[in-house]
Amino acid sequence: MGKNGKIVGRKSKAVGIIFSLLGLLLFAFFVWKAGTREIADGIKKLGAGFLLILLVSGLRYVIRTLGWILCFDGEHRLRFRDAFRAYIVGDAMGNLTPLGIVASEPTKAALVKDRVPLVEAVSALAVQNLFYGLSVALFVLSGIAVLLLSFHLTSGIRLVGRVSLGIVTGIIILGFTIFHLRWKFLTAGFERLRKTRFGKRFLKEKQRENTRVVEDTVYNFYSRHRARCALIMLLEACFHLAGVLEVYITLYFISDVPPTFLVAYVLESVNRIINVVFKFVPLRAGIDEAGSSWITNRLEFGVTTGTTLAIIRKARVIFWTALGVAFLIGRGVSTQEVEEETKEAMTKEMNAPVATTSESS
Repeated sequence: MGKNGKIVGRKSKAVGIIFSLLGLLLFAFFVWKAGTREIADGIKKLGAGFLLILLVSGLRYVIRTLGWILCFDGEHRLRFRDAFRAYIVGDAMGNLTPLGIVASEPTKAALVKDRVPLVEAVSALAVQNLFYGLSVALFVLSGIAVLLLSFHLTSGIRLVGRVSLGIVTGIIILGFTIFHLRWKFLTAGFERLRKTRFGKRFLKEKQRENTRVVEDTVYNFYSRHRARCALIMLLEACFHLAGVLEVYITLYFISDVPPTFLVAYVLESVNRIINVVFKFVPLRAGIDEAGSSWITNRLEFGVTTGTTLAIIRKARVIFWTALGVAFLIGRGVSTQEVEEETKEAMTKEMNAPVATTSESS
């Protein structure tokens, strides 16, 4: 495990360096295309408004933290300050590494293992990510609908929008079908993987059991906490609306064209797609600029506005990432140490025997 883990680690770092370099090249291209002087002027216009953006983005972290706390199903409860700190650090790890969610979610769980059992923290995150995934799909779906119904578009873009609308709708239907049938696709995939040469060598029965427990927790959560589920979805909706508000505030300061709520709504839905699809690119370098400038140009706000919007968003991400690293320094550990600590904690948990859930399917 140690030798193979180091090999995988080296490969992931190499992949991360490649994507980072490509992202930086793409970032440099769009900055050059938009014009450095024009971007600098936009940032100057924002000025102290950046503090307002930080305030709104901080509210989004508070919302996600509260959502995670509500997703705990057992007798253990997580204090807000511990969960908030873990969330900031976890997102920082996700932004700094090419592993994205693979790094951020286990880090969050590992950082609170002295407060709650690790498997419960992981299960709560799995439940929250299920609600988050549903909310993202609904938000993107509504964003595409707003784009098609409210703006003058070329026939090509309208066709792409309709196809995207169909794809997202299909994903939502598939998700609801999987949830209704309680299909344990992770456990099923685990079983198939165990039959391969890789699975026979590295995967163990206890790991499969832990995976099954997490899936049981996710599927049983709704039947036991329906009222809480509605509150969690409300929090997810507030998270997305706060993102729309952040975009609106930014455009209000930097754009010569007066922004509208619908424009901010479409731009934030595009940003959600970028965050989900390109999570493996550290800080979404270059990708965010490309997507934002493309859509702002189509909405007649110009390429420069989109690029400036993406850069300001990146500055906000860097601020919270730096705060996450500061939290780590406060604990006397480095990002590399917390990554190793997370891997060790998750390995121990996955190899440890677990009790079955009270409601198994």
